[in-house]
Amino acid sequence: MSKLTDLPKRILIGRALRSDRLGETLLPKRIALPVFASDPLSSVAYAPGEVLLVLSVAGVSAYAFSPWIALAVVVLMFTVVASYRQNVHAYPSGGGDYEVANVNLGPKAGLTVASALLVDYVLTVAVSISSGVENLGSAIPFVVENKVLCAIAIIVLLTLMNLRGVRESGKLFAIPTYVFVAGVFLMIAWGAYRGVVLDDTLKAPTADLEIKAEEAGLAGFAMVFLLLRAFSSGCAALTGVEAISNGVPAFRKPKSKNAATTLALMGVLAVTMFCGIIGLAMASDVRMSENPAHDLLRNGVPVGDDYVQNPVISQVAAAVFGDGTFFFVLLAAATALVLFLAANTAYNGFPLLGSILAQDRYLPRQLHTRGDRLAFSNGIVLLAGAAALLVWVYGADSTKLIQLYIVGVFVSFTLSQTGMVRHWNRHLRTERNPAKRRHMIRSRAINAFGAFFTGLVLVVVLATKFTHGAWVALLGMVFFYALMSAIRRHYDRVSRELAAADEPSDDSVRPSRVHAIVLVSKVHRPTLRALAYAKLMRVDKLEAVSINVDAPDTRALREEWERRGINIPLKVLDSPYREITRPVVEYVKGLRRESPRDVVSVVIPEYVVGHWYEHLLHNQSALRLKGRLLFTPGVMVTSVPYQLESSEVARERARRRQNWSAPGAVRRGPVDERAQERSGRE
Repeated sequence: MSKLTDLPKRILIGRALRSDRLGETLLPKRIALPVFASDPLSSVAYAPGEVLLVLSVAGVSAYAFSPWIALAVVVLMFTVVASYRQNVHAYPSGGGDYEVANVNLGPKAGLTVASALLVDYVLTVAVSISSGVENLGSAIPFVVENKVLCAIAIIVLLTLMNLRGVRESGKLFAIPTYVFVAGVFLMIAWGAYRGVVLDDTLKAPTADLEIKAEEAGLAGFAMVFLLLRAFSSGCAALTGVEAISNGVPAFRKPKSKNAATTLALMGVLAVTMFCGIIGLAMASDVRMSENPAHDLLRNGVPVGDDYVQNPVISQVAAAVFGDGTFFFVLLAAATALVLFLAANTAYNGFPLLGSILAQDRYLPRQLHTRGDRLAFSNGIVLLAGAAALLVWVYGADSTKLIQLYIVGVFVSFTLSQTGMVRHWNRHLRTERNPAKRRHMIRSRAINAFGAFFTGLVLVVVLATKFTHGAWVALLGMVFFYALMSAIRRHYDRVSRELAAADEPSDDSVRPSRVHAIVLVSKVHRPTLRALAYAKLMRVDKLEAVSINVDAPDTRALREEWERRGINIPLKVLDSPYREITRPVVEYVKGLRRESPRDVVSVVIPEYVVGHWYEHLLHNQSALRLKGRLLFTPGVMVTSVPYQLESSEVARERARRRQNWSAPGAVRRGPVDERAQERSGRE
């Protein structure tokens, strides 16, 4: 079966890479930016719209608060970026928020952060893909009509791209991310030039629409609550910031410095684009509504269910560049593409965090191993499966999914920054160098402000989003926390049971006797080989065992056994229900009950075939029997393989493939030798 899947696997994800080539997959800053920061950079495509959607509840007049909300988001972004720059310098191993909380606040806090991050990474993929499908659907009706199918197909495509390796996927994602950033900056610059210098009037496609306020005349606490809810929606622009601190090991040296520089660059780009789009949306009179079919009015009449509400960035681009122009289409295409690629932040963060958690025995150990392309393949596939399930459940609706969003982010932000404060306090108690103490005190102040601010935002997010869907994210965090705690308890229990005792135990005491059993179905070459092997084991008792399923076959076996004069006793077990596995297992258990200190060695002859489809025709009884005997104490199972002709042909075919050389390779010499010759000449 492995040979059947090997060719498609190589076509889809490429040839396997040697472990010593891991250094070649490390990322320079220009590639690391789109790989780890595509999520916060692309969030400017939907975060401004979420702010306006919430404010529309109080009518157009509430839009006047959007610049102040944008300012609060900017302050929060710079606070978080400054705080995480301290993280990447103090903890460059890649544990990120999990390591900071685990080391400084204890395992429970670390597990809480890990649970929050795992949920957030899954939501990042679901929200980004769903939002990208909606943006693309404004131009292609088929995508809107088949949102879930298209979203899942894109998740599969991104999964295959990431299975090819971090560096290779980063190169693929870099161009659209930079095109998107350049397009947004061009739109902001051209919009500002038209509005300020040329004094043109920018008009969005929805500028002529009216908004019917769901809650007219909001004031006092109700208005404050609405503004806080709009602010919490705008905080979606901060998702993915923590991915850089988790991905420090993927950077080139100096790792911490490059990661900190990438963080700063990401923060400047994200806040500039976010504020620019909010400003142009206000200048061009963009209109958004949570329920556009009924709350958006044209000439006093609702626009109806056929109306498609385009994202804010699309409306602003239409106002600045003109609907259908080259730059409008280019930005629309880049926006849709970068939203798809924004999920790549999670594809790099989730597997790396999963690997660290697996190393700490909180997740299955398979998540710690790298795949053929030196990526954490199992984590990538697990993330894709969880995100696809979420997209299917919520119908690829980004408005519904985004309500679940950012809760986990601010849980990890708050606990991480609190942990960093304790980190600096611990080091200040022993540090005597005045210069280093001043640096630590400054860093502690930054992290303390970050912990306070993000904790305050977490309270706001929980208060304003809990009934709108945030409870689902909290439920997911509780699920991950309980699951990882259970996995850790299992691994700890297994470790205790497997630990070798210092004093002699039953495991090191030699068994009193070894009773060997050779399973026989008929007298053929595999059986004779298994019997010959069993004789060499120097066992205390050796017998052959057969199952009486068909009486004529059993008589023929006895006659052939006697004719050949095989000097090993043949015992036949009756099986009235034509079973093979149960009689053998019951017989072995009976031997163990009679002599508990004896070891029973079961020898099973097996065929070795060369084609995957031949495996379906042989050895199924042996597989079932070995599976049952695994749970029987004091029983050892030995397989004696017999290679059929097809296996010899397959082995020869594999040897020829291994020794195959491309045309001209012999003349040019092997690749490794040519590389050594070039390095020698240089």
